[in-house]
Amino acid sequence: MRNLIFSVVAVLLLGSFVFKQFVEPPVDENKEKVLIQTMLARLEQLHFKPVEINDQFSEDVFDLYMDRLDGGKRFFTQEDVAQLKKYRDLIDDESVEGNYEFFNLSQDLLAKAVDKTEVYYKEILEKPFDLRKEEVFEGDAEKRAFAKNDQELKDYWRKILKSRVIAKVADKLDEQEKADENGDKEKIVKKDIVTLEKEAREKTLKDFNRWYKRIHKRKRADNLSMYLNVITNVFDPHTGYFKPIDKENFDINMSGSLEGIGARLSSDGEETTISSVVVGGPAWKQGELEADDVIQLVEQEGEEPVDITGWDINDVVKIIRGKKGTKVILHAKKKDGSIHKIEIIRDLVVMEDSFAKSLIIQEKDGKKYGYIKLPKFYIDFNRKGGKSCAVDMNTEIQKLKKAGVNGIAIDLRNNGGGSLRDVVTIGGLFIPDGPIVQVKPRVRKARVLEDDDPETQYDGPLVVMVNSFSASASEILAAALQDYDRAIIVGSKSTYGKGTVQSFLSLDRGAPRNVQPLGDIKLTTQKFYRINGGSTQLKGVESDVVMPDDFAYLEKGEREMEHPLPWTHIDKASYKRFYTVKNKSEVVANSKKRIAANPVFSKINENALRYKKFRDSTVINLEFDTYRAFEKMQEAKAKEFDDIMTEIPNFQVTNMTYDLPEIQKDSSNIQKNEDWIKNVKKDPYIFESLKILEDIKQ
Repeated sequence: MRNLIFSVVAVLLLGSFVFKQFVEPPVDENKEKVLIQTMLARLEQLHFKPVEINDQFSEDVFDLYMDRLDGGKRFFTQEDVAQLKKYRDLIDDESVEGNYEFFNLSQDLLAKAVDKTEVYYKEILEKPFDLRKEEVFEGDAEKRAFAKNDQELKDYWRKILKSRVIAKVADKLDEQEKADENGDKEKIVKKDIVTLEKEAREKTLKDFNRWYKRIHKRKRADNLSMYLNVITNVFDPHTGYFKPIDKENFDINMSGSLEGIGARLSSDGEETTISSVVVGGPAWKQGELEADDVIQLVEQEGEEPVDITGWDINDVVKIIRGKKGTKVILHAKKKDGSIHKIEIIRDLVVMEDSFAKSLIIQEKDGKKYGYIKLPKFYIDFNRKGGKSCAVDMNTEIQKLKKAGVNGIAIDLRNNGGGSLRDVVTIGGLFIPDGPIVQVKPRVRKARVLEDDDPETQYDGPLVVMVNSFSASASEILAAALQDYDRAIIVGSKSTYGKGTVQSFLSLDRGAPRNVQPLGDIKLTTQKFYRINGGSTQLKGVESDVVMPDDFAYLEKGEREMEHPLPWTHIDKASYKRFYTVKNKSEVVANSKKRIAANPVFSKINENALRYKKFRDSTVINLEFDTYRAFEKMQEAKAKEFDDIMTEIPNFQVTNMTYDLPEIQKDSSNIQKNEDWIKNVKKDPYIFESLKILEDIKQ
């Protein structure tokens, strides 16, 4: 599989592609030997479920490394792969010995392949493409075999380059047609297809020249880091190696110092994808960039767009980031295949917008209910009295209680987790006392983390909203409240399914001083278990009420990653249910009927099926008219779903009066608040949660 991605915030430096170095100091063989041996020793000693270093381990490393090394099958032929395959059952022995023979051969072969393909693309782009030739191209590398020989590889490159050129020509023709339709003929110079094809080849040549220039500057340390990460990822997808600079950048990210456009990026070595948009950041304010958008081109104001396909993620980060107040234009491919040009003004990311906040929601003339958005389980360990999501959640609950709400909906959608300590405290806000989660180390008994505060901060009707991106701490809270029968869980069929705990460990500890610094490993040391004894690992938390969403038919979550730890169970903890939902079956049945009859949810489901169909259609037609007709058809279909989310009649959303002074500190806060309320009024998931709250009896 190629689903495993390296998720990074703007400052992280996890490499996603490996190439030869530009200028290198001599290889310190002793340091590299100590590094891998120390890393393996720590993994064997401390990982929750250490992998036996045997032939199976070797084969797993080989397969995953080849996928990371040349997942797009752009560089190696079957002959190259055959040379490397001789080591498929030897990597375990090499690793134990501190030997890098396989890694070194892979780098030598890839360096030669890079030089060879650099000649290919330059030769191919010298001549015009036959845009009328009937031929197709398989865009999904998983469905292709490695090229049999150099001739087949070169033809594959021809098709790659032709597809890029066709896309550029089609975009330019679309611009010309839109100028005609809008009466802006004078603003654009009309060109024939021959001229456009020539300019597209020239532009593609520049793009690939830039890419190969970066390839040749790759350092051995970066390449080695990727190889070591493959080894750690065979233990589980969340265990990883961090060379010293990577750990520094990770710490910066954890401190909340973000800047740029406010988006998290991921890469599979070929495509750069938006994994999430930071709440309150420039991209969030602009409103068009979404999770799962694929960034194809990056354009600086006044400059030509740059094709970033195949770039190292660090290089992508560098050109997207920039000074506050400057503009960057992202050419993003949406889930339906349509291309959007998204202009974003760079700014500092205001982290306050990632904190818990609340609203009052109600139907016209109906009872008041509370809505709390918790984007993540944050905590600031660096400052005394720093922000804590548990403290903030309690504050929002007290505000809502003071306003006299009759129920509360907690929104954990897209919440990837965070502080374990705080999720236990938050769970305790809704029960008198008792266990919230069980945490089990490798060889010791599970430790039950309990709320020991006998006071309940809120005992009324409760709904928890989740989706397939709600992970880790979000799953702990949802699972605990479900096990207590304290809340109705609504959203995607299940949450993400990450039920593991990671810790950082310095590899310098005990290592000779002459080889330091070696870096750090982040390794999985524990697993989460629900208080009922089950695990959130792989299975996640299943919703009581399933609502259609854009990802309903797409495979998502921990189970789609390489080498995830299995689902297991332990003995349940001792707990007592206090405030249960007495009419749960009735509430769930009523909600299912409303969802089935709601035309908005029907449209969302239809759109999800369209996304699935598009993802499954991986063959690209390289005859220009056929290609363009398909693109226009996709755009037309996309427009049918442009206005799925419209303001819901009789849905009232208000901020509490005593919050307004805080909101009105500056014009940016006022606009953010207005935009937030506007979006909530259009959100059918929140509205259905309101209807569920109205039905709950305790």
